[in-house]
Amino acid sequence: QAVDSKREQFRQYLEKSGVLDMLTKVLVALYEEPEKPDSALDFLKHHLGASAPENPEVEALRLEVAEMKEKYEAVLEENTKLKTKVKVY
Repeated sequence: QAVDSKREQFRQYLEKSGVLDMLTKVLVALYEEPEKPDSALDFLKHHLGASAPENPEVEALRLEVAEMKEKYEAVLEENTKLKTKVKVY
């Protein structure tokens, strides 16, 4: 009887904290996936991790990557222009 009571309390705790709802959503998403991933566990980890609060370090790295991508595109464009000039000469 005590074990059942503890289980029920734990279930209520998970429900109140939103864990059951989140797990249900992720499992439904996996179920509705047209092509099942090779690793269901990786699918769960990815989708559960995506909803976690952002780490400030991760956000800073994302911004840095975005800036680097912009610089890379600018350098590629400049490179193309310079190649065209070199062909002329």
